[in-house]
This record gives sequence, structure tokens and C-alpha cells, in this order.
Amino acid sequence: MRRIMIAAAAVATGISLAACGSSSGSGSSSATSASPADICSPAAIGKLLYQPGVLTVATDKPAYPPWFIGNDPANGKGYESAVAYAVAAQLGFSKSQVKWAYEPFNNSYAPGPKKFDFDVNEISATPQRAQAVWFSASYYDVQQALVALKGTPIVTAHTPPDLQGYVFGDQVGTTSLAFINSQIQPKKPPKVFQTLNDVKQALQTHQIAALVTDTPTAQFISSSEIKNSLMVGQFPSTGEHFGLLFSKGNPLVSCVNRALATLKTNGTLTRLQKKYLQVYLSVPTIKP
Repeated sequence: MRRIMIAAAAVATGISLAACGSSSGSGSSSATSASPADICSPAAIGKLLYQPGVLTVATDKPAYPPWFIGNDPANGKGYESAVAYAVAAQLGFSKSQVKWAYEPFNNSYAPGPKKFDFDVNEISATPQRAQAVWFSASYYDVQQALVALKGTPIVTAHTPPDLQGYVFGDQVGTTSLAFINSQIQPKKPPKVFQTLNDVKQALQTHQIAALVTDTPTAQFISSSEIKNSLMVGQFPSTGEHFGLLFSKGNPLVSCVNRALATLKTNGTLTRLQKKYLQVYLSVPTIKP
């Protein structure tokens, strides 16, 4: 739902290295003289926090499944909630020391100070966004997918030339919207909406032929939210990934990247993906 292009991987890597101590480039920080071990000690992390003694994690409202369950980020259920708490534990925070804050998706990657330590909200790390904020390494690699109403032409006619003839819709500022424009390249400009709920309503009222969003979200929408809809298929990967979002220059990103590396190595990320996302991932691939 909140997306990227391949160059973002290099952006995230460069940010991580800069936060760990590089003195060159725009990604360097005031913590460059310290070693990674010093930066990530409990005492050092405490000095970096938005609020003393707690890790403040932000996300949008509503918090959608399968990323969150029950619209309650604090319950630890859903892939992104579980990842946030796993990262927190790697940093030395108990569940009671994690505080959740509200941050609208479209505001998260805007320039300026942030009222959180990091934001987890299906935000794809793009070079454009990285001009204003910093991203962690990937915690989930993304593919875009197509959702339509059953019985409509796009369900069976979705070759690349077919797709160019439909009217699509998506949320403003998302990489799904960028995917429609850059990969599908429809003849008519897609309709742009403020929220994903607005996009879903547009599909239900036949204002658009289909919407595009990340595969797990697309599968949840079609299976549980919009009656008589289905996920037509997912598109090939463009290298997109979700990253945790930080204010620009926040050296905490290097510690979070170390935490994510551990969670990847010890199998935690794979286990959480199987627990919360596996049911959404076995879908056919179509070409844009």
C-alpha cells in the first residue's frame, strides 16, 4: 500500500552506513565519532529517544489488517505491530516501554521534526522520500496487486494493452499510484483519493475499474472488506520494500538496522511473515 523503486535499497544502505559513522555525504550525523556499539548501548539509545524511557512508535488510523489486528497497534498482533515489538526487544525495551502515536501516512515522510522515534505504516523507502526522512533496511519486500469487482471486464481482460484502457484509482502520495502511472501507464489518468477507504468506496461505486495496493492488503480487501471483489493478481517485483521511517539525521536508524539484521538472521521476520502474511501471498502474477 505504501511503496518504492529499486534505488531505495541503495538509499537505505547508505543511510545505515552514514548513521553508523561515515563522515561523508548528506547522511552523516552528530553521532559519527562513536562506534556502533557505543551508539546502541542502552545509555546512548536513551539520549536519542523522543520521550525519556519509552520507545515511541507511530502509525496511521485506522491500522489495517494484516499489518495490525483489531485496529489496535499496541496489542502486538499483525505483522507490523509484531515487528515493532520485536525491534523494541532487540533494543532493550519491554512491551510496556513501547508507546504508540498517531501519524497520518501522508504526513510521515514530510520534512521537519517528528513526534516519534520511528513510524511503521507500510511506507516504502523511495529516493524522493529519503530527501526528507531516513529509512531503515527492509522489513518486508513488496509486490503490487490488482483488486477489482467480480464480473467486471478487467477480471478476465488484463493483458498490458487491456490494462491501459481502464480507469484506476489510488491514494495520494503512494507508490501504488506511482506504479499505475509508471508501469501500467493507462490512457486516462488515475483518480486520486485522500485515503485508502475513499479508494475502496470508489471501487464499490464503480467510479474506478480497479485499485492497486500491496499484495497482503489487496488480498485482505478482496477477502474480507469489499463484497464481490477479488484480487486479480500481483505484478512482478520492482524491488520495492517497506522501511521503518525516522526523522532525517536520527542516528537511531543504525541501531534499528542492527536489530532488523538480527531478526532476519534468527528467522524472526520469516516466522512473523508466515504467521500473519502467508495466506495472502500465494497468488498469480500478471504483467503491467
